Amino acid sequence: MKNTWMMTAASAALLLMTGVAFADDGLALAQKNGCMACHGVDKKIVGPAYKDVAKKYAGDKGAKARLVAKVKAGGKGVWGQVAMPPNPQVKPDDLNKIVTWILSLK
Repeated sequence: MKNTWMMTAASAALLLMTGVAFADDGLALAQKNGCMACHGVDKKIVGPAYKDVAKKYAGDKGAKARLVAKVKAGGKGVWGQVAMPPNPQVKPDDLNKIVTWILSLK
């Protein structure tokens, strides 16, 4: 019984640390790639707040793929008439991590 409890506690701690590391990675990558110049986590700057993006696409199974494509190619019209420039310089793996992080925000 004691071993089961210790394994459960260790697993939970690992999951929590992984989640924190993942969140730190997403934020760090957004900062590194200049995303935070136009977006705040919880406030609109030029583009929408990331928490608003997460809320808008909550439960949308295809949102991640569409947002990855939108960030890469740029676009306008979803959040107003100010265009988001294309971001072809962002590595695909980094882009996936950033969008996954954005969609995880509450």
